[in-house]
Amino acid sequence: MAVGRERQPGDAGSPLAERLNYLFANVHPRGAPYTNGHVAEEISRNTGEYGGVTLTEQYLSMLRNGKRANPSGDVLRALAKFFAVPVGYLMGDLSASQTARVEEEVRFLVAMRDQRVRAIALRSVGLPPEVQDSLTTIISQFRQQMNLPSEAPGAGGEERP
Repeated sequence: MAVGRERQPGDAGSPLAERLNYLFANVHPRGAPYTNGHVAEEISRNTGEYGGVTLTEQYLSMLRNGKRANPSGDVLRALAKFFAVPVGYLMGDLSASQTARVEEEVRFLVAMRDQRVRAIALRSVGLPPEVQDSLTTIISQFRQQMNLPSEAPGAGGEERP
């Protein structure tokens, strides 16, 4: 299986690079994003968990900057497992709506890193639906007064299990 290809002049950018950079920017513990070195080391050190894949910081950097755009399926599976997204997201096999759903879930997890957001969400648990709707209306009014979009990014308004 081909490990990668050189980026050609005029390439608009690799969809894989865009998705990886999105995940690096958004999926990380509180504090700071992961580094290429950290992700490569974590995957390489835990080969049993990541399908025997060894990954170098340099190769991961090339994937992220589009110099390599066709990694093996094993590498994609390991990266997808690390970032807890479907491998189809990295492979580009998902429909536009499925890709949007993955990114919405990532935005939700990012929002939940904020202790204040979590506190608001958790305090609404157990309240009757009409009270939750009233809280949503009040938050929307505050967002409007502050010239923010009516919906926070990733707030699809759908019920979560």
